[in-house]
Amino acid sequence: MRTRVRGWRWRHNPLRRRSDVVEAWTAVAVAVLLFVGAPLAGAAAAWWGHDQARDAARQQLAERHRVSATVVGPPPAALPTVQAGGQHAYRATVRWTAPGGARPTTAARVPAGTRPGDTVRVWLDSRGRAVPPPADGAVVWQHTLTLGVCAAASTALAVLLAQGLVRRVTLRRRLAEWERAWAGTEPHWTHRRPA
Repeated sequence: MRTRVRGWRWRHNPLRRRSDVVEAWTAVAVAVLLFVGAPLAGAAAAWWGHDQARDAARQQLAERHRVSATVVGPPPAALPTVQAGGQHAYRATVRWTAPGGARPTTAARVPAGTRPGDTVRVWLDSRGRAVPPPADGAVVWQHTLTLGVCAAASTALAVLLAQGLVRRVTLRRRLAEWERAWAGTEPHWTHRRPA
């Protein structure tokens, strides 16, 4: 029959070793780090990530502009479509009117089913190249949550790995302490003389 005594590592008794006390304090530290430290690390990383993603989205919005363009090239028959924002899209040649009156062309992603002559809205950079739309609020929050969860999980994993290392070291020390104690006690029990 096995009986479990809670808190035996905290009470003074002749069987308690220093390694038991170290292991007990390690368990307390691990609990605090897991339930307080990891969430705080995740929140701090999320806060930092949110600021970085918001600044990047603002910069993208400042560097990119949206124009109305006319599809001039036929839809490619051999190229596969790309899933973009829940609808299929493909790349086609589009033409738009630049501020100076020029009519440049570029390859841009257009919705599936678009035919030559249709008008589409595309995002362009300062050089007139087609680019993806700037990050919106949903992308910023997705980045924030991903960074926060990854930071909290990484912190928890590091704490658990450190606890495993401490447990391994304390187990070795505990076994060494028990060996030394048994070496002193065994001759009294077995009536053998030490070698």
